Amino acid sequence: MTTVTTLAAPWAVRTAKLAALSTVPSGLWRIALGVGIPVGFSGAMEQQMTAHMPGWGTVYVIALSALAEALAFLTLGLVRPWGRLAPRWLPLIGGRRIPPLAAVLPAAVGAIAVTALTLTAGLGGWYSPEAMGDPEAPHGLAGLVMTLCYAPLLLWGPLLAVVTVDYYRRSRAGSR
Repeated sequence: MTTVTTLAAPWAVRTAKLAALSTVPSGLWRIALGVGIPVGFSGAMEQQMTAHMPGWGTVYVIALSALAEALAFLTLGLVRPWGRLAPRWLPLIGGRRIPPLAAVLPAAVGAIAVTALTLTAGLGGWYSPEAMGDPEAPHGLAGLVMTLCYAPLLLWGPLLAVVTVDYYRRSRAGSR
């Protein structure tokens, strides 16, 4: 049986923590929108963004924020023991070794997908007329706050990729 015995380097642990935290600002911004805090939209765009808030729209933005944070949190499994050995309390797999590819493949696909999505939305269309370039989108301080809250998402995919490569290298070293 092969095991991952090499501990993650401190830089990898810090990188994993940064990846996990990269979704927090945008999640907090979405939750603020969901609970009715004015975030800078005006006119028809404000009506569109807040039409179902509070209501199912609030549930949606909170669920989206929680999902993003939960997925980002899984990055820590690549540098923690629970990423190598399933916690005993988990049904069916508790206490069993996690095959390295069962962690590496989803993490690699996630890193590629998140990087592609954030680069497309962030760099490709953030200031397009349909997004922040719309006159009814947040501008001034509200626009700056929104941009600063969403900018860390650009780091999520690359940070996850770095930690995934480190996990793969350590798992390969532990199997020799």
